[in-house]
Order: sequence, then structure tokens, then C-alpha cells
Amino acid sequence: MGYQGRKAEMIYEFPDLLPNTDSTKIAYAELQKRFGKSGAILLVAIEGKPTENLEKFQAWYDLISDLKQIDGVDTVVSITSIFDVVKNSKEKVFEIKPVVTTKPVNENELIEIREKIARLPFYKGLLYNDSSGASLIALTLDSKTFHSMARVPLVQNIEDRVEQFKTDQNTEAYISGLPYIRTVVTEMIRKELGLFVGLSILITTLLLSIFFRSTKTVITSMTVVAIGVVWYFGVLGTLGYKITILTALIPPLLIVIGVPNCIFLINKFHSEFKDHQNKMKALSRVIEKIGNATLLTNFTTACGFFTFVFTQNPLLIEFGIVAFVSIMFIFIIAICVVPIFFSYFPEPKSKHSRHLDKKWIIACVNYFERVVLNHRSITYGITGLIIVISVYGMTLLKTTGNVVDDVPDSHKVVTDLRFFENHFNGVLPFEIAIDAKKPGYASKDHTLKKIDKLYKVLAEYDQFSRPLSVIDGIKFCKQAYYNGNPKKYQLINQQEKVFFKSYLENSRSDQQWLSAFIDTTKQYARISVQMKDIGTKEMEAIFAELNPKIDSIFSPDKYNVHIVGPSITFLRGTTFLIENLKISLALAVLIIAVIMLLLFRSWRMVIVSLIPNLIPLLVTGGVMGYFGIALKPSTILVFSIAFGISVDDTIHFLAKYRQELKQSGWYIKKSVLNALNETGISMMYTSIVLFFGFAVFMISDFGGTQALGILVSLTLLVAMVANLILLPSFLLTLDRFLTNRAFKEPLLEIIDEEEDIDLGNLTIKKDSPTFVKENQKEQTP
Repeated sequence: MGYQGRKAEMIYEFPDLLPNTDSTKIAYAELQKRFGKSGAILLVAIEGKPTENLEKFQAWYDLISDLKQIDGVDTVVSITSIFDVVKNSKEKVFEIKPVVTTKPVNENELIEIREKIARLPFYKGLLYNDSSGASLIALTLDSKTFHSMARVPLVQNIEDRVEQFKTDQNTEAYISGLPYIRTVVTEMIRKELGLFVGLSILITTLLLSIFFRSTKTVITSMTVVAIGVVWYFGVLGTLGYKITILTALIPPLLIVIGVPNCIFLINKFHSEFKDHQNKMKALSRVIEKIGNATLLTNFTTACGFFTFVFTQNPLLIEFGIVAFVSIMFIFIIAICVVPIFFSYFPEPKSKHSRHLDKKWIIACVNYFERVVLNHRSITYGITGLIIVISVYGMTLLKTTGNVVDDVPDSHKVVTDLRFFENHFNGVLPFEIAIDAKKPGYASKDHTLKKIDKLYKVLAEYDQFSRPLSVIDGIKFCKQAYYNGNPKKYQLINQQEKVFFKSYLENSRSDQQWLSAFIDTTKQYARISVQMKDIGTKEMEAIFAELNPKIDSIFSPDKYNVHIVGPSITFLRGTTFLIENLKISLALAVLIIAVIMLLLFRSWRMVIVSLIPNLIPLLVTGGVMGYFGIALKPSTILVFSIAFGISVDDTIHFLAKYRQELKQSGWYIKKSVLNALNETGISMMYTSIVLFFGFAVFMISDFGGTQALGILVSLTLLVAMVANLILLPSFLLTLDRFLTNRAFKEPLLEIIDEEEDIDLGNLTIKKDSPTFVKENQKEQTP
């Protein structure tokens, strides 16, 4: 598995959130096939106009020259490398000529450059903001380099050069663009993965040392989780999956799930050995008895994650498969490693079982017992009040989905993005794909006028940048025909077509840059726009308003128009993801309910066992609503993770309760109290480990991951209290209503260790045939 794990790599693309059958995804794939995939474009911007100061412009010019030299940078576009379209009347052709041929050496040359740029409306709003003076550089990165491990040093080289420019010029510079955001966020995930694993191991080691005060216990438990983490990477490598923002959460999860496995097994071993001082028999009983319950608890937890497979979402499917396999592996590792290690260790001494008699934990269990016996009505009243408050809080929940949603507002990625949004209305690309349904119709006058009309509609929204399409090229050519007059930056009218025809037919250069916006059949056209990082709700509201306006311009009978692009795919995919996570949670509840039904063969018991585990989810939802924690992909995972883990305590408790029922002759009160005392210690130990294990996520730089740590810890804490107070209270209150014949004869039997017989204490009755026969033999000479 370690060898296979070497193949696991970080994913540097935004995860694929939409199924292959989604219309938006299909339309975008067709656009890419028709016009080619857009290159990875990284943007650099500065405040102020570089053309107003000779020294600043020279430094800007040198920066662009240096960026061109970086390996992995294909092209660099800025006001120092722009071109002008010039009319050649003699040959009746449009020619492309650079505006800046050399670095200016005096103010007169700079003034000339400044005047030329001012006469070219094509670049206004694209490469500079005329009102604020902000200017940008667009770098197209080599696709092969960018989609490899070399992308990180490539981006780092660009950052270093920009940082040097900032220092030399004592000015601010900003970097953004989808490729840059992807790279920085992915690196943050990679670094946090190692940090979380290290902290999870450190915290669980510390807790185990405090609880057990045994080096052997710590070594054994850490060996289990270490092997589990290695196997996680091996699963990724074997299946060919990459590490995403979701699968990166699995190693810490394995640690906080694997350690409770070890706690239950080791607690049972010490408890058994304390009773009969036989190490091998104690280990055998651990495997046979606690092993069954541990298998079920791990299986239910794994099933909670496996439900993601049914969501039709590639990101969630991978997460569900890897989590399911890894959790089942951690059970196999624990059930093998713990008995093997302790079989070689010396017999435990009395001090090793003192953790079973700690005063503070016994006091807690005794308190829970008093509440269950004497204050059930108060318990139900408080529970009802909590449910009402939580349900109201859930009505305040909001959903959101932004590209930099979980990145702190103070992080450079966000502050730089906001600069581009303020000065250029965003950097997130989206496309409007236009199908005129007939060859040649995309270049017809009526279609071009419709595109120009759509420009005016898009200009009404501050969330969109200035569009770019085939009509900009046509307007640029018309301006060139009228000797660069900026007022002629317009579409060609019907009368002018005759004069322009020969120029357009003779010009090859214009065809190259126009072909990026209209295909060879002239049936399909595209409009490229940048947008701000708006949330899913705002996006849905805008496009709900925009789509009817598009239909009013481009009649659906004559045109097929789709809004597509990576940012649209991501934002719509986020909405799709949240809806699918809700479905997966419902499936998790259903699957676990079925497992409980197979275990206890009683729907009554299933309902009673689910209530203490659903209430913590309501509490968490209420807390999110009251504190304004949005429902998004990173936070909705809380419910599936917490439910799958919290139900483990229920299974342990009810399994022990059923065993006690048989032992006590179906005396319910005694069985409940014995089960509470027997399982309470392990449940509290494991809940404390889980609480602090998930608490490590609170130090994350991602807001969603921080919320995940806080909310899962809170949910598991509430679930522990519910399972130790509410569940026993239900069992005592409902009494015989729950213990029907089906519950007495379960489909899946968990062996009762109390029914085991110590063979060393067996004797033969004196009146048995065997005894009489053997006695006669002894008396025969």
C-alpha cells in the first residue's frame, strides 16, 4: 500500500461537480471542442497608470520582459505589447502593428505611446481601467506545464518577479485568475493535510497517555492509525484518484475513528483480564465479543460515507468510495494488530486497569444514572425545548457557494481578487455560446446586431466585465478603415459593407483572432465575459433575470444560447453538490436504520435508537442558523460524518443492553443501568478523543474546514449526552413496549460474553452416567 500510495497526487483543477449528463457541462464541452480549450490565464495588476510616469512605465516594461522569459509562460499581453489595426490603402488590407516597439527612453516617447493607447477603445476595460488607471498583464501559461507538478514552481516564479517589482517601485501589485486561485488553494490543502495528520496523532497520543498511562497502549493505537493512513494513500494510488479538498479530510478522520476502535478493544481486554487473569482468554474474548460490535459500528460509519456514491457527483463518489474502503480497512487493522501486539506484551498489571476506575468518569456515569432514574420528565422537557429552538434556527440557514468561499477574507488570494473585481469586474471566466442553427448565420448583420444589443444588457450588471466577441474585431477594423478614428469603433453598416469586403477578404491576420470567437462554418459564435465571485444565490437570481432578456434578443426558435464556462460549472455544481449531500444524508439514515433493524429486528427499537442521533443534527443545524454559518459543501459534510460516527455509541449501548436482558431474565431496569455502567466509560473516552480529534480542524485556514471541526465536535458531544441520558430514559419509559419477541431473537446475533463457560471450572456430576462408569472402572481389579 505504501508503494501504491506514491502514485497519489493533489488535484490542481477545480473538482468536477456536475454529472456527465448535465446540460451545462455538455454545452461547455461542445464549446471547447469547437473553439479549443482556453489557456490557463493568470493576471497581474497594479494601481495607477504606468503611462503617466516614465520610470514606472520602464519598470512595467521590464517586468513584462522578465515574465516572458519564465519557463512555462507562453504569451504575455499588456499595454506594452498591444497592437493596432492599420489600413493599407494600396494593397487594400488591414495590417497589425505593435503600439510599443521599444522601451521609451524619454517623456516624448511615453506621451506618444499614451496618446496611441487612448485612441484604441478595444483595450479599454480589458487591459486598463480608464477611471482608476489600474493596468493588468494577462499571462497565458503552457498547458502541459500547468497541469503537472511544475505548476507550483511556475506560479512561485511569477510571484517572486512581481514581488520584486513591488519592492523596487514601492507600489502595490496584485495577482489573480482562476489558475492562480486553484494553485494557491491546492497548496494550502496539501500543507494542511500533513498538519492535520500530525496534530491528530499528537492529540490522540496525549489523550491515550492520560487515560491509560501505558506506553504499550499508545504504541499499539498509533501503529493501527499509522497503517490506516498508509493504506488510505494506497487506496488512492490503486484506484487512480487524486487528493481533493474532500479526500484530504480522510486521514484525520481515520485517526479519530481508529483510536476509538482501539479504546473499545483495549478496555475490554483489561476488563476481561481483571476478571480472570488469563491473558490469552481475554484476547480471545475481545476478538469474539467486542469484535462483532466494533465491526458493526465501523460498518455503519462507513455506510454513512458510502451513500455519497449514489449522488452522481464525481467528487462525492470518489470521497465515498475511498472513505468506505479506508474505514473498513481501519477495522481490519485494529482487530488484528491490537490482539497480536498484546499477545506479545507482558500480562497487564493492576495499574493498567486503573483507567476503568477513574473517579471523575465514574462520577459522570453515576450522574447520568441518577438523571435517567429520577429526572426523565425533565429530560424530555429539555429535549423538546432544544428541538423547538433548533428547528427555528434551521429556518435561518442559508446556502452559499463561492470559488474563494472558505479562504479567509484577509488572505492574499481574496484581497487580490477583490482588487480585480473593483477595477475590472472580476476574473472568473464564463462564456455565452450562440448557435445560429444555420451555417453562415452567426456572421449575418442581424446576428451581430443582436450580440451588440446583448452587450448593452450585460453592461447593466456590475457583476460582469466588458464582453469580448467577434463584433469587437469588426469594430476595430472599422476604426482602422477610418484611419484610427475612435468614434468609428462601431459595427459596419449595410452601406459600408461594399468598401470593407476586399479588406476583410485580403486580411489573413484578422481572421486568426476572429476565429477564436466564430467557427469556420460561421454557425457558432461565442461571447467571453469575466464575472465576480458571486455566490450561488446571487448567481441564480441574476441568471433568472438574464435568461429571459437573452431569449428576447435571440429567439429560441432561431438560436440556441447557453451560458457556460468553468465558473458557471463550478457555481452550478456547488448547488448540485449541496442537493446531493442532502440526499446522501437521507440515504445514510435509511441504511443505518436498516442495519439496526437487522440487528434488533424491531422497528420500535430502530426509531428509539435513531432519535438520540438525529437530535444532535438538529442542534448543529440550529447553531449554524443562529451563528450565520452557511450551508455549503464543506459544512454539510458535518451531518453525514457526525451521524455515521455518533450511531456507533448507540450500537455499543444497545448490544450490551440486549446481553444484559438475557443475563437478568428480562429485568429491564437492571439491564439499562448495567449497560450504562459498562459502556459509559468507553463511550466517554471515545467521545473525548473524537471531540479533540475533530477540534484540530479549527486551526485550518479554510473557513469551511474550521466550521467542520467546530460543528462535528459539537454534534458528537451532544450525541454522547443523548446516548447516555436520552436513550436509557427511552428504554426505561417505554419498558416492555420495546422488548418484543423480535428483539429477543435478533437476526444478527452479537455473542453474549456472559454466557461463556470457563472450561477450567467444569466438573462432572456424581449422578451422571459418565461418573458412574468411570467409578466402576476404578473399583475393578
